[in-house]
Amino acid sequence: MENNEFSSPAQLMEMVNSFRMSRIILTADELAIFDTIGAGGTSADSTATLRKTDPRATGRLMNALVSMGLLKKSGNLFFNTAFSGKFMVKSSPDYLGGLSLSNQTWKTWSTLTDAMRKGSTLIMETPINERADGWKEAFIAAMHARGARQAAETATALDLPATGRMLDVGGGSGTFAYAMIRKNPAIRATIFDLPNILPITEKYIRASGVSDKVDTLAGDYLRDSFGGPYDLVLMSAIIHINSPEENRLLLAKGATALNAGGQLVVIDHVMNDDRTEPLAGTVFALNMLVGTLRGDTYTQKEITGWMEEAGLTGIHLRNTPSGVQMMVGRK
Repeated sequence: MENNEFSSPAQLMEMVNSFRMSRIILTADELAIFDTIGAGGTSADSTATLRKTDPRATGRLMNALVSMGLLKKSGNLFFNTAFSGKFMVKSSPDYLGGLSLSNQTWKTWSTLTDAMRKGSTLIMETPINERADGWKEAFIAAMHARGARQAAETATALDLPATGRMLDVGGGSGTFAYAMIRKNPAIRATIFDLPNILPITEKYIRASGVSDKVDTLAGDYLRDSFGGPYDLVLMSAIIHINSPEENRLLLAKGATALNAGGQLVVIDHVMNDDRTEPLAGTVFALNMLVGTLRGDTYTQKEITGWMEEAGLTGIHLRNTPSGVQMMVGRK
């Protein structure tokens, strides 16, 4: 922990004030500033007219983006950089979809102080299946963008079955399933998710290039059958949404759906016993506090216990180069 200690008040204040940079980027994304500029150049006044914003305020925002390295300026014209043109324009295939989700979570993080007093979110939690289409699209896009590299690393790190079936629980876009199939084309995948999520999933399946090896199954993972049996059950970025009791049930269901010798893989933040590392997991625990009723991040000991109760053996933790942590157990 020594390396994490602050060395000066200036270092602390830099961290405290970093929210300003975040808000500038998120506002620019929310107002589609980078999209408005596009491949050409445009003035702040023209941008303000198109985005229905104040011209002076728009100019100040765009000047800040220049200083931050996300725009270039020549005279009174602003241009996208190579980076912003690739990653910040919504029509780009490399657009960072997680920005839209970050904009939506900004409000929940603003309630952190009051959530500490309550011990849970202050925002009435609408079930994911019932949320607005825009939220669901942004959420799945963010998970897809986050998961693309992680999925490839996971497929490489795992001892995949020579052939057989896999179940991707709460699979969203299905990016992990596609990576498994590309690693081993003999695998067939079922993506299990909520009824109102699966129409979004189908779009990603059609674009995956492996659509003939993928099907879907609608349901609530705490209530509905997983079908099966499967040779691999994957639960990526799922357990942090749930309470310990719900995770105990979920992992038991996953183990029940396995063939003998099949493996259950949990991908999530896996905390040390005193919950102080990894840093990303400590921050994400607070993200779950402000945004969910029962979510949290869990320790290796807790996850191991749930797996053992589900009848799994050979339980171990695996890491990948990007820091993805996996708990793996066999039936």
